[in-house]
Amino acid sequence: MPISSDELKAARNAWGDGLIAISKAYEEGDIDAARAVAEQVLDAAYGYNLGPVLFKPTLASGDQTFRPTRKGALSYFVGHDADYPLDSGFGIKGWREMESVTAAEFVEGDVGMWMGWIKLTDKDGNLTQVDKSFGYKKDEDGVLRIVLHHSSLPYQP
Repeated sequence: MPISSDELKAARNAWGDGLIAISKAYEEGDIDAARAVAEQVLDAAYGYNLGPVLFKPTLASGDQTFRPTRKGALSYFVGHDADYPLDSGFGIKGWREMESVTAAEFVEGDVGMWMGWIKLTDKDGNLTQVDKSFGYKKDEDGVLRIVLHHSSLPYQP
């Protein structure tokens, strides 16, 4: 059965809920609590079990711009990894809300792609908007897995 728009939206919302859960775990516990939640989020949302994930995070550069491994993604979300010294932990920035605005979707069977804007609000009410593309593949259990995640800050001419 082909992927539906509702499934794409549910997957984005689950990703946003996971990001918020990582932030709250860090605030209510410590980095170990945040790391445990981040590992659960990665395992539930991303397709690292299917192979490399084409992950280009917003705040990554140089030789570590791309994060095809689970370890690289985990470091991006929670930092505190000597192998990724520039990571400050995007997931531990106090996120409270996530809204997605669709620009376009493409679905072909068990592969779906989405692009648009993700609007994140932190605990102080500050809004961060990023340009985002997600590519999904349904795994053998019918779960949508992120296999492509590209994020960038909007161009400021």
